[in-house]
Amino acid sequence: MNSSVLDRIVAAHRRAAETDTRTLDELERAALAGRPVRPFRAALAAPGMGVIAEIKRRSPSKGDLAPGLVPAVLAKAYADGGADCLSVLTDSEFFGGSPDDLAEARSAVDLPVLRKDFTVREADVYDARAMGADAVLLIVAALSQPELSALRLLAHELDMAALVEVHDGGELQRALDAGAKLVGVNQRDLHTFEVDEARAARLAENTPPGVVKVAESGIRESADVSRLAACGYDAVLVGESLVTSPDPAAAVRTLKGAR
Repeated sequence: MNSSVLDRIVAAHRRAAETDTRTLDELERAALAGRPVRPFRAALAAPGMGVIAEIKRRSPSKGDLAPGLVPAVLAKAYADGGADCLSVLTDSEFFGGSPDDLAEARSAVDLPVLRKDFTVREADVYDARAMGADAVLLIVAALSQPELSALRLLAHELDMAALVEVHDGGELQRALDAGAKLVGVNQRDLHTFEVDEARAARLAENTPPGVVKVAESGIRESADVSRLAACGYDAVLVGESLVTSPDPAAAVRTLKGAR
């Protein structure tokens, strides 16, 4: 998505946050009453190229992708194909998702699950934990440095992973300054909307050891996975090509088999 789309989505989430009257105390209680957290980062740090398979109905840029998907069925197909983790869109307005999608997918399989949404406040992290997520997405471009640091720390305190998404070297440094141990490099340029394969290689070189590296966007076939593995990535996050595949299990299996 380009920067104007990202800005519009984040602004909508911040407006919604202003109308939320729940207290952090009650949100924390609901979060801690949730099911035990599954090890999201550890699943991707294991040997071999990890695959985070995404469940999403549509996107602002492509429109409908799989509006009639059944989260439990797709989650099982991904698991059968060897996916290491799931990513589930819970944004309703722009992606057609919901917290129910995440809860249904997580109940269907044993895989760790990322809540793919636009985290802008502490309540979002608590909500993610309460709905069963094992990880949250923090987009550096959408957050101030104090917000980024505070939200990553809160996720850590709740035993959750935080996938910190970056698009350039400056954002990567901000992620590292905030203590990120799981970094997602989005290959899609926020301004041109083009996939820049050189970006992934460049940022991988500048990511220190000990940080799990995930490549995002524009990943469609085993050749893409092989290229990213050669750059030092630990995992890929793949959505569009999987949800539109006639055989999602086979599609994941192909990505997992890449060398």
